[in-house]
Amino acid sequence: MYERLRVYEGRAAATAGVGKDLVNEPMIRHWCEAVGDTNPAYAGPGAIAPPTMLQAWTMGGLSGHSDRSGAYDELFALLDGAGYTSVVATDCEQEYLRPLRPGDRITFDAVIESVSERKTTRLGTGYFVTTRMDVRAAGEPAGTHRFRILKYTPAAVRRGASPGGPEGVKGGGRSLRPRPVINRDNAGFWQGVAEHKLLIQRCGECETLRFPWLPGCNECGCREWDTVEASGEGTVFSYVVMHHPPFPAFGASDDAGPYAVALIELAEGVRMVSNVVGVPYDKVRTGMPVRLEFLHADPELELPVFRGSEG
Repeated sequence: MYERLRVYEGRAAATAGVGKDLVNEPMIRHWCEAVGDTNPAYAGPGAIAPPTMLQAWTMGGLSGHSDRSGAYDELFALLDGAGYTSVVATDCEQEYLRPLRPGDRITFDAVIESVSERKTTRLGTGYFVTTRMDVRAAGEPAGTHRFRILKYTPAAVRRGASPGGPEGVKGGGRSLRPRPVINRDNAGFWQGVAEHKLLIQRCGECETLRFPWLPGCNECGCREWDTVEASGEGTVFSYVVMHHPPFPAFGASDDAGPYAVALIELAEGVRMVSNVVGVPYDKVRTGMPVRLEFLHADPELELPVFRGSEG
């Protein structure tokens, strides 16, 4: 199978693609407001687009692009036909070569850069496919975007497990919730959660609060910091409702979905993503007041969630 797949390496995934819109100030403003980026370089005369918007200018929207190659469709048809029908995005890498400015016309080409040998992961067995997009602005190289996915066959269900439960489930056929990725930069946050404290980093130099946890201050660059404990008060800044597919880790319980995932603006001024509980998913609204509480997800995991009120 691998020999059949690797012949697609180096073949075009898209050619002569053209961005549907010029780089423009409204999209830059919406992006910056959504992520809370107040860098003055992205506003006013002479503004540039945030470099991380590189892919945004190439996206086709709901109507898509008409320039995708036959090779790309053939590769995915081959994987689907062999039973690798599930897909998950794993990571992306970007390289920035030149700032993008309002008025730039974006063009791009994409290539199937690599297909891995067969790999076995916790999700299942399959192949990693990496595409590389070369982006140009006004005809000049502007950046490179690599996007990697896993096309896989889901792991076999353990004999006797509940439907949808992956191999290795615990506790009556129900799998554990996904574990947070804990590293040296955020370990203190999760230690606080285990103690039912929601800790926010505070810069040791300019005292700016920041979330999520980072090794240094975005405002002044200082690497010294301490923490303040959040009061627990907040409001729903934005939200989405998750309908499907259901995740095996949530089993058949009430939180299996639909459920609301919100961007919560804490009283301290920072924002975090969490679940809204205590109200029906279709009653969650922007501006709704919420209150922090801690969910005992399983014997080894506490999670911060926010309880809303319809009143």
